Amino acid sequence: MKAPDLFLAMIAVATALMALLQVGALVYAGRLARRWQKIADDVERDVKPLIARVTAISADAARVASLASAQAERIDRLVADLAYRAEQTVAEVQSAIIAPAREGRALVSGLRAALAALRGLRSGHTGASGRGIDDEDALFIG
Repeated sequence: MKAPDLFLAMIAVATALMALLQVGALVYAGRLARRWQKIADDVERDVKPLIARVTAISADAARVASLASAQAERIDRLVADLAYRAEQTVAEVQSAIIAPAREGRALVSGLRAALAALRGLRSGHTGASGRGIDDEDALFIG
């Protein structure tokens, strides 16, 4: 064999070898792609129930937060209403006790003034205007 034919044979063998390597690489890449697809499918299958549970948990948490907020508002309204009613009750009790107490005090002061006036008439002690000085003090309500 001559040198050009030898070189041509070497080029043909190298080209065939390169074609085989490329086909082998493509076959390996296809198998690898199938493996990755299988792994991705497995992960997706395993993760779907977890995502569903997390979604359910977050929905329950949102519901609980909403209920807690509503209960807090109800408690706030209840406490405010209770405070308002307590203030009304205290005001009613004060008016029921203080008004009669003032009237009773005025009545007692009037009785004292009447008794002082009677004593003044008996003793004959009168001031410059014809009334006793004690009578004016007894009539003062303060």
